[in-house]
Amino acid sequence: MSKHNVMEQMICAASRLLENGATVAVGTGAPCAAAMLAQKTHAPDLLILFEAGGVAPILPEMPISVGDSRTFFRGVMATGMCEIMETCQRGLVDYTFLGGAQIDMYGNLNSTVIGPHERPRVRLPGSGGANDFASFCWRTMVITPQDKRRFTRQMDYVTTPGFLSGANAREAAGLPAGTGPYRVITNMAIMDFEETSRRMRVISLHPGFTLEQVLENCGFELLVAERLERTDPPTEVELQILRTQVDPAGYIIGRA
Repeated sequence: MSKHNVMEQMICAASRLLENGATVAVGTGAPCAAAMLAQKTHAPDLLILFEAGGVAPILPEMPISVGDSRTFFRGVMATGMCEIMETCQRGLVDYTFLGGAQIDMYGNLNSTVIGPHERPRVRLPGSGGANDFASFCWRTMVITPQDKRRFTRQMDYVTTPGFLSGANAREAAGLPAGTGPYRVITNMAIMDFEETSRRMRVISLHPGFTLEQVLENCGFELLVAERLERTDPPTEVELQILRTQVDPAGYIIGRA
């Protein structure tokens, strides 16, 4: 049971960041798996919200979309998108989990196009609720594989605001003070954002990876914490729950 893949490492590391009693807005995929794992282990009172309107469900199994009926299972409310976004705007949501095709050193995300917006090489799904969630939830967390194409110095499009151009830029743009990117969880490491410059910084290395590998697989210069931690591997309990209760069909953890 102890042997694990990189996707399981990412999900377990992300789930540990969600404390009991917190509120988190999630989509489907790895973010949902992380929230489900947290709810089934150390955070039974984690309150999960879905963009389509599910509030505080006790998820029986992995939903396939944010409007899946399972996102309302045993929830306290079956509402709609407007109510969820208004809840974020009122400052009542602690965390959101997001992803994207590109991320830069300030945590800005692109999920719109690769290439020029007018004539893109690839057209991506777009924002959905990602822009709203990252604008108004207190802490944004990103789960994404790491490589130079994804971690890029020059964004093709900013779909979702991170710290924009750096220190104080969010506040200057009119976004609530104190909000913004919090953690980035990759297959190799965990990053935060340095308090003054708001640049991405390596704070923990996953088992089997070196700092040199993390730095080489990034298209911009990463800062490095003075005290670099080592991420704990998934526990036997985490893996058992993840594989048998959260994602038994392997839709997410089977991608690694």
